[in-house]
Amino acid sequence: MKTEGNVKFCRFWVDGHNYSGRIRGTSVDIVEGDPFTKMDDIRISFPIDRVKFLAPFTPKKIWAVGLNYREHLTEFKDMSFEAPAEPVIFTKTMNSLCGPSDFIRIPSWAGRIDYEGELAVAIGEGGKNIAVEDALDHVLGYSIMNDVTARDLQKSDNQWTRAKSFDTFAPFGPVLLLAKEMPADTGIRTRLNGKVVQEAVLEQMIFSVAQIISHISRFATLEQGDVIATGTPKGVGAIKPGDVVEIEIDGIGVLRNVCGIE
Repeated sequence: MKTEGNVKFCRFWVDGHNYSGRIRGTSVDIVEGDPFTKMDDIRISFPIDRVKFLAPFTPKKIWAVGLNYREHLTEFKDMSFEAPAEPVIFTKTMNSLCGPSDFIRIPSWAGRIDYEGELAVAIGEGGKNIAVEDALDHVLGYSIMNDVTARDLQKSDNQWTRAKSFDTFAPFGPVLLLAKEMPADTGIRTRLNGKVVQEAVLEQMIFSVAQIISHISRFATLEQGDVIATGTPKGVGAIKPGDVVEIEIDGIGVLRNVCGIE
């Protein structure tokens, strides 16, 4: 399966206004509506290098998966992580959402703060008790999320809510690729100040997108507009003010954020 021909929906700011759009080569075409309902062309375009991309939409909820790449487990021996028997699910609160090019605000008092590059899944059709074989029918598309984490607080709190939910700790975007499935050999990589620090392919996930959707829907009704961050590969590391984090996923693009101080 290839994704090159799929629509890339976006939200963007230009000349003092916010618009919805779709990518066409090196241009962004304005559209009316959104992919959850209906999109109509407006016949107005901007060069892609003129616009500032925003989060492609505001999620209803942000679900996330921990420990979903086997090699990532070895990075936290001091936290006694073992290969999970089922997806490890947590949530990030909505105040953590920010867009491409927004600053990740680093709290000076919270200790080590880490980047975590992840594939994000947008739910287009909600449901409860979704079977694995039907799960991809509930997908609208895919994007990128940086599951920024206050690592020291994650350890000291012995739970993950505070560590994952600081303001700006969920950069999301730059586009939503409208597709039901991503190829197994899709590459995901994170660069810190230009150096590749994470690199994997999606088939290395312990639990697939379909398995994750099915699992969450067993205990919580998934809703249209929910987003699921599917876990991060090996190579997480600390960020500090002034750092530039770029997460790239084949077929989607690059989520780029600069780190500032809170």
